[in-house]
Amino acid sequence: MGRIAGRFVRVEPRRRARALVLGLLSDLPRKNCWTLAEHVGDANPYGLQHLLSRAKWDADAVRDDIRGFVVEHLHHEDAVLVVDETGDLKKGTGTVGVQRQYTGTAGRIENSQVAVYLAYSTPLGHAAIDRELYIPRSWTEDTARCQAAGIPDTVGFTTKPVLAARMIDRALDAGVLASWVAGDEVYGANPHLRTALEKRQVGYVLAVARDHQITTRAGKLRADTLVRKLPKQAWQKLSAGAGAKGHRFYDWALADIADDRPGHHQLLVRRNRRTDELAFYRCYSATQVPLSTLVRVAGRRWTVEETFQSGKGLAGLDEHQVRRWTSWHRWVTLAMLAHAFLTVVRADEHARRPGPDKLIPLTCNEIQHLFNMLVVRLVHGATHRLDWSHWRRRHQARAQASHYQRQAAQT
Repeated sequence: MGRIAGRFVRVEPRRRARALVLGLLSDLPRKNCWTLAEHVGDANPYGLQHLLSRAKWDADAVRDDIRGFVVEHLHHEDAVLVVDETGDLKKGTGTVGVQRQYTGTAGRIENSQVAVYLAYSTPLGHAAIDRELYIPRSWTEDTARCQAAGIPDTVGFTTKPVLAARMIDRALDAGVLASWVAGDEVYGANPHLRTALEKRQVGYVLAVARDHQITTRAGKLRADTLVRKLPKQAWQKLSAGAGAKGHRFYDWALADIADDRPGHHQLLVRRNRRTDELAFYRCYSATQVPLSTLVRVAGRRWTVEETFQSGKGLAGLDEHQVRRWTSWHRWVTLAMLAHAFLTVVRADEHARRPGPDKLIPLTCNEIQHLFNMLVVRLVHGATHRLDWSHWRRRHQARAQASHYQRQAAQT
């Protein structure tokens, strides 16, 4: 928290931010302003709500501090920047950016809010270092709706690949040393993102669909058609990295893409050794690299899924109950900070105190548990708990009465 202290003009919001982060690091089953305020000892949630909505502090500046904190502690020559989006299921239509849209969280079209994240991934660990909220065209074409949600007038419709490129540029311009970018088909299919990375001579391994058109010396072919022309000896068994049950071995093959632009352009193909299922990746590198390097980068993409899982499960990344632009950015930024803390502590523990052979290394889950039991140890008496029960019931009674009054006025 000392790293971000200078981002707050007054001491009160700085203390509130610390309390909110402590709450996000707790083991509460639900994390919102009500539960967090009760957990940290406040009499009501108004202080935390003020921090998220009206207090004067810059969430983007805190985001930059988080990026510096993560890169400083997880720095590695094999660093990869991973872009991906995740959705949070929401009810109603008033929450900023919400509409019926596809989200991988549900695996189908649902009423949801989608954001694009940039993760910094190394063998030491991985954490989110940037975020951009996706605002659908249905929102940007409705000025009144945007104003009601506090969206700045300068924000227009922007595609997810453009949001990804914006975050990558910010990281590289800030001096983050990363030679590779990885992402899924949403980003691999976008030629503007690929061109932007090539101009900066940043290598990429981006997933593409099976019907993605590949230019070869024999003409244009679908990716899955090109695979059928590869000889048997083109395939190599390589690990995409260690998973929960050991190394993830696949068969891999590489085919050159005919391209007059500088650098090396290739199609990487992954084949499941059990089901023969294929996955395709469009690759670029400024200099020739071995197949094993491309496989390593492709395997690193899955770390962003682990980042989402632990960020949501441990730090409340998706549990915000805020509606407006500013509040969303502030909640998500502080949740990223909480998760980055767990990730950095885990990396430090692994480096300085490797566990005995009969114990698995400390996980972020275990670190969170130990941190709350041994360091924080917040204990509140029965009076505090009963006062909160009375406050909740009074608030709910007022909300119920207001709802009935609106219904009566409508009828």
